[in-house]
Amino acid sequence: MLPRCNIEAMNLHLAEIATEVAPGSIAALLLDQAGWHMSKRLVVPPNIVIVPLPPKCPELNPQENVWQFMRDNWLSNRVFKSYDDILNHCCDAWNKLIDQPWRIMSIGLRDWAHGF
Repeated sequence: MLPRCNIEAMNLHLAEIATEVAPGSIAALLLDQAGWHMSKRLVVPPNIVIVPLPPKCPELNPQENVWQFMRDNWLSNRVFKSYDDILNHCCDAWNKLIDQPWRIMSIGLRDWAHGF
């Protein structure tokens, strides 16, 4: 968990993803056009290609549904005692989600995408 969504955090994220890409492969990352996703100051590793989604198209970005699911089920309607409490709850929610790969798959499915 990082305290902010910014270019520095995105650079750390890209560097981490790059370590998990199989040798000789390239990862294509579909990203919305948030400022920290599209900045010229990003350091994009050579084994990653950023593919920007069209603006204002959350239906193309299944990650939006993942965040919504986490908020609805584990993070909303509560009062956090401190910054560390927020981090702990976010980490717990993320760990619960990654322990349920079937849930991630169902959240990200788009019925309209399977007709082609």
